[in-house]
Amino acid sequence: MLFNQIIGQEHIKNHLRTSAENGRIPHAQLFIGNEGSGTLPMAIAYAQYLLCNFSEDTAACAVKCEKLQHPDLHFAFPVTTSDLVKKHPVSNLYLEAWRQFLNEQPYASLFNWLQHIGVANKQGNIGVDEALDVVKKLQLKSYEGGYKVMIIWMAEKMNIAAANKLLKLIEEPPEKTVFLLVTENEDQIINTIRSRCQALHFPVLAAQDIARALIEREQCSESEAAKIAHQAEGNYNKAVQLLQNDGADLIFEEWFVTWIRTAFKAKGNAAVVQQLVSWSETIAKSGRENQKRFLGYCLQFFRQALLLNYKSNELVFMETQTGFDLSKFAPYVHAGNILDIEKELNDAIYHIERNGNAKIILLDLSLKLTRFLHKKEDTLSA
Repeated sequence: MLFNQIIGQEHIKNHLRTSAENGRIPHAQLFIGNEGSGTLPMAIAYAQYLLCNFSEDTAACAVKCEKLQHPDLHFAFPVTTSDLVKKHPVSNLYLEAWRQFLNEQPYASLFNWLQHIGVANKQGNIGVDEALDVVKKLQLKSYEGGYKVMIIWMAEKMNIAAANKLLKLIEEPPEKTVFLLVTENEDQIINTIRSRCQALHFPVLAAQDIARALIEREQCSESEAAKIAHQAEGNYNKAVQLLQNDGADLIFEEWFVTWIRTAFKAKGNAAVVQQLVSWSETIAKSGRENQKRFLGYCLQFFRQALLLNYKSNELVFMETQTGFDLSKFAPYVHAGNILDIEKELNDAIYHIERNGNAKIILLDLSLKLTRFLHKKEDTLSA
């Protein structure tokens, strides 16, 4: 993958090129950015630049990197057990699927990756077996005599045992060994590793860059590309899903509408509370990654309603598919309850991420929502 294949982020490309040309190549770097901002494609392009610009046979090196088969380019990424791998899952056992995945959707999310390997109802992580594998690979000499690059995607999914196992290696790697840690949430990476990495923050993609990419890569019309780019909120992966009419948003909207309508009726009505219990059970069966995606969708829905309530119509891009009228819902989302709602949704995501009981977490969230939705705008948040 080449820098000119990366969408936008020109200042980061220039920084990486210039620093490499001047011999300023940090041994450990942290690429930080939201889903769809291009952190992983940029890491691969930078790795190819390091491997091939200092190679005696640039053309052969480029072919190997394009196929993600360069012997000095290594990957570690979240995995879990599956029909293919029954125990001790590590990235090496999924390399063929990984190469296919990156070839098809390099801007995709962790959920897309887990879908790709058929385990979307599970959570992937980077465990101690993976860390031992990384240590073993990087102890070997460079196959082609130049740099060795280890890309760790979704580095926040490293558990404590894995992080501690890699700490010494990241602090003092072998000569010409470069670690590129790619993350969406740097706060979930232990401080001892973060402090040893040079951080590079990726902004969300500009709407015009997303629109241009949709036109060039997906043969999208200019008008449709502009509309989708606005809705994508700087996330190219989301833009592609919108273009392909990803069915998840319709399912999420149906779940959300049912939830909101039931929560409105549940205050002081014990019979309706049972419906919230049933709703929580339904979502709890969908798998943790799907639950987190849904709660993220809910956050976006509430924020869009808030913007509409305060007449910021030019920032409202959400279009419902079920006939739910966002304008009628908007007055119920305001300064008096939005902070409470956001806090509880983020807390629910946090606890689900840490393997809490999803049914209990979602029911607790639902009961709190019944109270928040009935708050008046002039009521101060608790």
